[in-house]
Amino acid sequence: MGTEIHTGELLFVKSVKDGIPNRDPLRDSDARRIFGEEDGRISLSDVSIKRDVRDYILARYPDGGPAKNLFIFVRKEFTESGKLRGREGLALSILEKAYNERTKEIEREKFFQAAFDARVFGVVFSVGGKAFNQCGPVQFGWAHSLHPVETKYVQGTVVMPSREGDVELGGDEEGATMGTIWSSYICPFAVFAMPAVVSAPIARDTGMSGEDLDMLLEALWRGTLSRQARGRGIQQPLLLIHVEYNDPYFRLGYLEEGIKLLPERDAWLGPTPPTALADITIDVANLGSRLKTAAPKIHRVRIWQHPQLSVTGEIAGERMSWASA
Repeated sequence: MGTEIHTGELLFVKSVKDGIPNRDPLRDSDARRIFGEEDGRISLSDVSIKRDVRDYILARYPDGGPAKNLFIFVRKEFTESGKLRGREGLALSILEKAYNERTKEIEREKFFQAAFDARVFGVVFSVGGKAFNQCGPVQFGWAHSLHPVETKYVQGTVVMPSREGDVELGGDEEGATMGTIWSSYICPFAVFAMPAVVSAPIARDTGMSGEDLDMLLEALWRGTLSRQARGRGIQQPLLLIHVEYNDPYFRLGYLEEGIKLLPERDAWLGPTPPTALADITIDVANLGSRLKTAAPKIHRVRIWQHPQLSVTGEIAGERMSWASA
């Protein structure tokens, strides 16, 4: 049994260079644009952010960690015969590893105790006669870029052909001896802000603890750092703000609207938009003012900041080490 959590909110800001963290398969894998071309902003789904969290914890604690409570339910796993496991197989696999016993019965309480992502993000489980739906205490919003983004269409060549071919001594080619052409969209540089809410009452339903919340914060930061996929670019966590409230049913809401990226929109639409961390500043003055006004309702504010990020304005709170997040 871990420590109880407070209802709260998160604001996570990250950047990406030379990639698109979350592509839209309906737009030839270009960036997701839910605001339209005129607005210019691009977006990342909450699903992609949760994937980063899950992959980090799965990579770091493949055996569920010391307490056997950090298993990841939503993952790809194969049976010994090479078949992809379904929901029931994944849940039974977790229970077997967590409790060191084979079972055919999925007990809800034992499952939530063992599966980190079920406790934190919730789960919809329905297999055969067993079904339970649980809303998660942590809900991410979509991450939107803080500025208009123009993606670039690029092409390149692949040295290796798709299949082996023969080359006759005379030099005439037979079969596939040439490489292929690849094409992709990339984003040279972009900065995203993502909000999230944390519900203490729902956390009591799932068994999510304060230790789980700290694990989530670590996974947000370090999972972004450890994301290794060429198409998703080089990503960097920049700013993470965690606000906890005294009242479990209170929240300020829309923390992301309290920050502003400098330079503003016109500079990003010009001929030389920012392309590096040194070119930008995040103005947090408005958010700091909102938090100051609501101080009697606030239990704690924690802030992680990349050392190279320029910030203007002040937010009262505990300064945490980004390296330890």
